[in-house]
Amino acid sequence: MRQQCRHLAINDNDSTQTDHITRKLYKSEFTPVWVNRYGVDSCADTLLAYLKTVNQIGFSEKAFFTRKLEKDLKRLRLLDFGDQDINTIAARLEYHLTKAFLRYCTGQRFGFTNPYSSLNHLDPIADDSTVRIKEYRHLFDIPIERPDKAFYSDALRNVVECKTAEFLHSVQPDNTTLEELRQMLNTVADSKKKRRILCNMERHRWRRTPLATSDLGRKVVVNIPAFTLYAYSPDSVMTMKIGCGSTKTKTPLLTSQISRMDINPQWNIPMSIIKKDVAKHAGNSHYFDSHRYFIVERETGKRIDPSSVTTEMLKSGKYRVTQEGGKGNSLGRIIFRFNNNFSVYLHDTSNRKFFSQAVRSVSHGCIRVEKPFELAQFLLNDNVDEWTLDKIRISMDMTPQTDKGIRYVSDTTRSRKLINSKSLQPNIPLYIIYQTMSKTSRGNWETYPDIYGFDAVTSRQLAPFLDDK
Repeated sequence: MRQQCRHLAINDNDSTQTDHITRKLYKSEFTPVWVNRYGVDSCADTLLAYLKTVNQIGFSEKAFFTRKLEKDLKRLRLLDFGDQDINTIAARLEYHLTKAFLRYCTGQRFGFTNPYSSLNHLDPIADDSTVRIKEYRHLFDIPIERPDKAFYSDALRNVVECKTAEFLHSVQPDNTTLEELRQMLNTVADSKKKRRILCNMERHRWRRTPLATSDLGRKVVVNIPAFTLYAYSPDSVMTMKIGCGSTKTKTPLLTSQISRMDINPQWNIPMSIIKKDVAKHAGNSHYFDSHRYFIVERETGKRIDPSSVTTEMLKSGKYRVTQEGGKGNSLGRIIFRFNNNFSVYLHDTSNRKFFSQAVRSVSHGCIRVEKPFELAQFLLNDNVDEWTLDKIRISMDMTPQTDKGIRYVSDTTRSRKLINSKSLQPNIPLYIIYQTMSKTSRGNWETYPDIYGFDAVTSRQLAPFLDDK
């Protein structure tokens, strides 16, 4: 039987995320997991009972070999081998039971796809077909739980110890949204709608590693396809429109904690924008003055006269181009900062008309927010007094609301920049996610366009589980 299992492993070309684990096991000197000298016990029946329900989550029983397993189990138990050798049937059972078991329990516990693999190998950094080994933009940076060697060992150990039922129960997703989507799936006939539901179900199987925070009940969620930011507090939710990265410069999916807001921030222009839009204006002082840009030599920190620079100098990376903070700045009047690996942030914008557009995926990756002061108010919560809020309003050229603020702005000789930065204690959790279906506060389900094509990617990854031909 071992030789037959090894033969099956060598000739197995399937490539779902767990199949290589099955192949590796049976190519080595293994101890059978399911089949022993007495045949196959009820653990196999327990597994089959679960596998027969995969159609309820939109999958094909064929992807989990249910008919083959039932047929071979019956033959083995009735000793009805026909013209086949007993070892052939026993090996086929052993191999397919393990393969189906690992596919199912890993998928239910961690998801049937791996977003780190699929989404982080999607967009090449350099669009150069001559490069053999490409580097890709990281688009998925959300810490999620992933299966490891210990998980697979524990899974197989539970079978050997006849604890299959308990283990299969333990890996089931505990997610009310996923369950609602599953119920919806079984009422939909349209294949495109089913595919959208399946992709969003899969995302809810990815279990995020919890953020360490002491601020219970408050968080900020940005859903890219919805072009919407949701600010959740224990008893309410505030929403606002957002703009996000274009399809070429996608906003990465991540989790972090908003730790600080800066008022009237300067904008250090990314090198990609310098090369594309700014460098061609080298030597044109009027261009730099009208945009309120200044140039700094990185090595010395000295400001350089725009009339003295060349296109080659700006493209060299030795010079930083920065836009002065204040009115007209591309970041608007306030920016919300959080640790991340991509130098992205939430910020105001000087182009308010932008929010009247239906599709707002035009940035270089950062997120523009429609109601920046309201977001600042939410983040600060009750931790500041009205005068502090008025100092932010005045610094943003907004109308003050307190008598003290009104008296302050009546004196035109006083500076309007009263506050430069404000730390947040505690930090506020931030989730930048991608859901093309979500439930509104009224309990309705809304769908959104697959603007980055992530549904299409996830659908391709799920394809081996959906084909019922």
